[in-house]
Amino acid sequence: MTEAGDLADAAASPDPRIGLRAAVALRRLADALENLQVDNARRHGWSWQEIADALDVSRQAVHKKHAGRNPVIAEMGEQ
Repeated sequence: MTEAGDLADAAASPDPRIGLRAAVALRRLADALENLQVDNARRHGWSWQEIADALDVSRQAVHKKHAGRNPVIAEMGEQ
C-alpha cells in the first residue's frame, strides 16, 4: 500500500484484515508526518510550547516524544 488511493480504498474495505492493515499504514504515515513537521518547526525556531499548542498536546508530551529523537538532517530543496 504505497499510493494514497490504494490506502483510502483499503481503509474503507469491509474486510477487517485489509482495513486494519490500512489503519497501521495510516498511523505510520501520521507519525512520519508529525516527526517531519516537528523537525521543521524546531528549525524555524519554534518553542516546544508552540509545537505542543499546534498539536493540541501538552508541552511535556511533545518534548518527551520528540526531544530525544534525531531530527531529519536533509531538508527538501536544500543542499
